[in-house]
Amino acid sequence: MSFPCSDQSIRPRKMQSASLPGVMEAVRCWCGDVCKVKEVTDFSDWLGMKFFMCANYESDPPESISTYVRPPSPPPLCMYYRWIDTEMPDWAVTEIRERGRRAWASLDLEERREKAEAEEKAEQKK
Repeated sequence: MSFPCSDQSIRPRKMQSASLPGVMEAVRCWCGDVCKVKEVTDFSDWLGMKFFMCANYESDPPESISTYVRPPSPPPLCMYYRWIDTEMPDWAVTEIRERGRRAWASLDLEERREKAEAEEKAEQKK
């Protein structure tokens, strides 16, 4: 298990509500409230991993909104979060490998197409 953290630079940006795995019980955060359980949906090193997050901490506002345009609001009461999982689930590892394989296959196909076009242009010049 990991230690509670307030370093928001490593907290996932895209997440969804999740359920607690197994017989684990919910924890309380620094402000004393029961934490929400979230699962990372962002395609990152944490894909599919679950973590506790303070119920009083609202998710980040949309990035397109400027801080100067957004109406002033109070800061979050508590920025507590703690990882439940220490490793990515098997399905997430498989998904990352498959996306990588498809990306390399797409790149290879594009390179072959460019090479064929270059050879065709060379043939036409002769």
